[in-house]
Amino acid sequence: MTPQQPTGGLEGLAVLVTGGGTGIGRACAERLAADGAAVTICGRTETTLADARDRIAAVVGHGGRIHYVVADVTVEDDVARAVAAAAEPAGALHGCVANAGGGGALLPQHRQDADAFMQVLRLNVLGTFHCLKHAVPAMVAGGGGSFVGMSSIAGHLTHPYFGAYPAAKAGIEQLVRNAADEYGAAGVRFNAVRPGFIATELMSAIPRDSSVFASYVDNTPLGRLGEPSDVAGLVRFLIGADSAWMTGAVIDLDGGHSLRRGPDYSPFVPPTPS
Repeated sequence: MTPQQPTGGLEGLAVLVTGGGTGIGRACAERLAADGAAVTICGRTETTLADARDRIAAVVGHGGRIHYVVADVTVEDDVARAVAAAAEPAGALHGCVANAGGGGALLPQHRQDADAFMQVLRLNVLGTFHCLKHAVPAMVAGGGGSFVGMSSIAGHLTHPYFGAYPAAKAGIEQLVRNAADEYGAAGVRFNAVRPGFIATELMSAIPRDSSVFASYVDNTPLGRLGEPSDVAGLVRFLIGADSAWMTGAVIDLDGGHSLRRGPDYSPFVPPTPS
């Protein structure tokens, strides 16, 4: 029997979710709004955000709300504007889910392009830093809050050929841990989540009959892919009062995959010239 999920409990909270138009971000925003939070999602593509808003609006409950702001997390002024918009419903911000991120080309490290490498760091690390920088004052103004950084199993388990992505996710984890130490006295909590293979639009590009896909499932003790709702459930816990004494944690959410070994993407990597 599947345990019944708690409902409500986030009434009156204002939360920003970056990268909220698809996948994990949209699932997080949906769960938070369903439990009563006033949620603002942001991303770079307005049509995607508008579609997500309409989908989420159908499940909003307990007085929750959903709206969107077009913003690029690598642009600091955009993030400042998104934080201000997210805080408006309650006069302060109570939570931030820094979910926006992504990777680059699958190549051996000596063949990675330096500019593309830096773009991955900017999106993941700098984008999370921008969120942290502007969310902290808004959360302090509300008496405290909860910041959730989105890492990855790649942040601590080797992922050959992933270029800057593992380094970027490890960087997010250390940003969160240091911020937890710095801002605990102000009542602002910082935690990070390390998802494994989550069945999102992005990961649908991996053929289900490929050896790459098998390398995930074969190394996952629970024997299935994660769903965006799995991540959303953990994020809802971290935003809510039940995690009030948790800060500085980096939580594996991967079906046990991190107990074994990372995926084998070598079939997707172009041969190295001799």
